[in-house]
Amino acid sequence: MESVPSEIYDGMQHMSEPVFECMCEIVGTSQQLAIRREAMDIGDVLDRQVKSSSGVREMISGSFREGFRLKQSDVDYMYWSNNHRVILDMSQSKYYNTDNTTLILSDSSESPPGFTLLQLLTPSRDEDIQSACTKVNDRDYISSSVYRQLTCSAILSNATEHGPCGSSSMPGGQEYDTAICFVSDFWHPSASSWINRCHSWPDPEVVDNIVRNGCHFVAIGHPLGLHEKNEWRISFSQAEFKIVYSMNHCQFLIYGLLKLFLKEVINRQSDKNNTRLCSYHMKTAIFWAIQQNTLSQCCPQNFLASFWVCFKLLLKWVYEGVCPSFFIPQNNLFSTKICGSAQHHLFRQLHKLYKNGLACLLQSSSIRFYLMLVDSNIGASIFKDKCIVISEVDFDLELFDEANRIGNTLTPDLHRCAKYLHIVEMLIGSHLRGNQVVTLQRFTSMIFQFTAFILHNKFVSTCDNKQMYIADKISCHMLKLAANFGCVSDMLYIAMYYYKTLRYREALSFIELIKIKLAQPYLMYKGHVDRKRYAEAIGGQSWSKKMRNAMARDIKLDNSICYIRELILEQQCSLQNEVPAIFIPVFVMLHFLEFLCYKCIDSTLSKAALNRLQDLVHNDQGLFVPEIFKDISWEILGICQQIAGNSQASLYSLSQSLKQYPHHEIQTATQGRRNFRMWFNIVKSLLVNK
Repeated sequence: MESVPSEIYDGMQHMSEPVFECMCEIVGTSQQLAIRREAMDIGDVLDRQVKSSSGVREMISGSFREGFRLKQSDVDYMYWSNNHRVILDMSQSKYYNTDNTTLILSDSSESPPGFTLLQLLTPSRDEDIQSACTKVNDRDYISSSVYRQLTCSAILSNATEHGPCGSSSMPGGQEYDTAICFVSDFWHPSASSWINRCHSWPDPEVVDNIVRNGCHFVAIGHPLGLHEKNEWRISFSQAEFKIVYSMNHCQFLIYGLLKLFLKEVINRQSDKNNTRLCSYHMKTAIFWAIQQNTLSQCCPQNFLASFWVCFKLLLKWVYEGVCPSFFIPQNNLFSTKICGSAQHHLFRQLHKLYKNGLACLLQSSSIRFYLMLVDSNIGASIFKDKCIVISEVDFDLELFDEANRIGNTLTPDLHRCAKYLHIVEMLIGSHLRGNQVVTLQRFTSMIFQFTAFILHNKFVSTCDNKQMYIADKISCHMLKLAANFGCVSDMLYIAMYYYKTLRYREALSFIELIKIKLAQPYLMYKGHVDRKRYAEAIGGQSWSKKMRNAMARDIKLDNSICYIRELILEQQCSLQNEVPAIFIPVFVMLHFLEFLCYKCIDSTLSKAALNRLQDLVHNDQGLFVPEIFKDISWEILGICQQIAGNSQASLYSLSQSLKQYPHHEIQTATQGRRNFRMWFNIVKSLLVNK
């Protein structure tokens, strides 16, 4: 393979820093990465502590967990039952109580490197595991193909099989991959050579942490394995994001550039259904390059030269037809996809790009503008000595967005809420970074809200007035605490509670206050904000003050908790379809509550509130009513019109709800309301004619 001409390397040195800065813009600065990772780490700690011995654990994995927020990139989730454990030899069984833990044995004796059979050693109460059991050599093994089929849509009802995952896409192109897997507390012996290889990278403490946390097993076999349909792939997803965390920022941006290069250059030249290389190959390439010390001196000044090292390594692998797994080198990641004519075609494609030198990067739409700007010398003064530090507004946007991701999938009850608050108390006393404190603050606010409504629902049916009074006082106090260190929209939970307890005027007083705050020109909502006005009005103030006065989020109604009686039908329907929560746009919720409260006080003002809600749902272009939440927004409008006695308008709105993307799975409730209204109209007309 011929060497790269010296003029290309000169070009690399000339353009490296601008491309580095371009990647900071696309992928994120070191500040943004820290915000994203620290928020997810706190979420992981909370989930692990609460579900220490039972329940289903959830872990974000893949590129999203690593810190990427690229457009149209999928989000990967892994789920596993905490009372099922995989052991790697029988001696490890002594560490578990088989009365409450199902043991599974990894048997790799007849599987290709990186794969294994899973033998069920003790009985499981899980129906999917029972159904997936098959006999191999007179022993009970869990069939990966059967288990994958059974669990594919366990998390997302419309998911289809994609590798070991269930894959589903949302409006706007966001894709989610969910893998129901098994966990082992032990590092797999087939990956023991990786430990011995880690002399200089990653650091010993990182390696030790990875090994102590074991590995996972995902439901897919090797196409050439003797037991393909029963085999499981050994997954090192948890180890991978910890290794990515140990990269310096420059190395991480090279990883990002490799991902962009694959998506926007290599795969664009390939048949859509015939793409051979994937993002995991890019990750493997940079892992090997860093460990072999070829990227140890990586910095903005030699950014493109470092990228070129990885590209050459990838080209070498394709030429040889061997891509060694970073953890189990005997596992060739190219063995079934990149071989024969496909291998030769891919090599010719990559070699042509290689011969073009840096010009091949011009085919990437994401970085073309930056490269052409520097090449024409226009951008020299723009990029020279530029410091990659994000503004206060961008920092706040990033932190608020990430902090609000935590806890979106938890299922609350009083015991669990108490446990979460206890863990929060312990974490506050530990050494937390500022970003993590903010994330914990948002999470605590949500737990207070859950607890307040659960308490009320628990004591509302009791005959003991004293208990009801005490519960009400506690609930009100918790909701006010949540609003005090929460955001603007958290005050709506107080209004909801007052409406629920028939205190309509108190609810309206909070609604009026919220309306004033939501009308401010510097409001931050759904990633939108007037930067100049935000900086002038809120800049430099404490985070708590910023949230209370200038930040809003959508309203989450957990489907296991009754918040408003008018939405019980929708929550029950959504819960039956295994959707944990309903998310309502904050402005929709504001007008909904305003209408409900005024309906009990002033019919004229009630009609005005309904008109505002109708105008919002009918005319919004996705700014205040996101596409993904239009099913519930049209539903709420239909409910209000039904309450107001406007049957025709209600039928139209409910019909519109059925036409939206079924994000909340409320179609049965919608259809029920629609049918009832239609029958009511028929009966009413018959009575009038009679």
